[in-house]
Amino acid sequence: MEELLARGERWFPEGSTFREDMPKLWGDWGVDSEVGKLRAVLMRRPGEEIEKLSSPEPYRWKALMDPELARAQQDALAKVYRDHGVEVYYAREAALDKPNSLYLRDIVFMTPEGAILGRPAMAARRGEERWVAKALGELGVPIVRTINGDGIFEGACCLWIDSKTAILGTGVRCNASGAAQVEYELRNMGVENIIKFQIPYGHAHVDGLMNMADRKKAVVFPWQVPYDVVAALKELDFQIIEAQSVLEVKQSFGVNFVALEPGVVVMPAGNQRTQAAMEEAGIKVITVDVSEIMKGWGAIHCMTAFLRRDPI
Repeated sequence: MEELLARGERWFPEGSTFREDMPKLWGDWGVDSEVGKLRAVLMRRPGEEIEKLSSPEPYRWKALMDPELARAQQDALAKVYRDHGVEVYYAREAALDKPNSLYLRDIVFMTPEGAILGRPAMAARRGEERWVAKALGELGVPIVRTINGDGIFEGACCLWIDSKTAILGTGVRCNASGAAQVEYELRNMGVENIIKFQIPYGHAHVDGLMNMADRKKAVVFPWQVPYDVVAALKELDFQIIEAQSVLEVKQSFGVNFVALEPGVVVMPAGNQRTQAAMEEAGIKVITVDVSEIMKGWGAIHCMTAFLRRDPI
């Protein structure tokens, strides 16, 4: 025994990367774009948590939702996903005092190596991440970071451009500490270019002001997307599609769509001007009525946490 102890371990660690281990040990998960063919999503079907609210104000809603109508509208969106070959998973549990739990993109930002769990800015949303973490764990989706310390970050403050480039916004829903934690993880995964986006006062997330519709086509609200962000996209040969209706951007969530694959999106119904601009640019648009969901100031992109997209 003494001789064996003196010899030491005499072995070497496995040299594979985490990304190489993912499909073998965790599952087929990962996202590094907003437009690659969508394969799997996580959603929260509105549950008991939206049924007994007395006022919308503590949750920053416009009005209380009709629970059955909200569920029917989300079910219609889930059907569009399934009809396009997307596996729809659900976060089955949520705290009864967390009616915003259906807006899962705010809690989950997916990377090629797993999920970054956000830390919401609103006190009324703190703790949602616990139940989302449980759902991800049950699926076998790795959690590479939970925003900690004094960090604040919501997943809708970050958008993928491609595997080497991401847009990261700071503002009321993402502070410098949260952004630094996200940037650290992305750079550790090979992201070389972080485009900084200063989210304006009075607005929450990047995905309400701009979104990706195709490999090289971005939809932007021209009066609140910083010039430097648009210039960076132009340098990457992006076509800029302008959503010019203030009402559609701010009230009916015309930019809050989800790409099902490059050049094919599902967007909230009732945004005729934005839809027309996208179709003129060659984007195929599918619409879904999510007007009841919008009472909580969220729409299609807000409800959808991507778990897997094909590389582009």
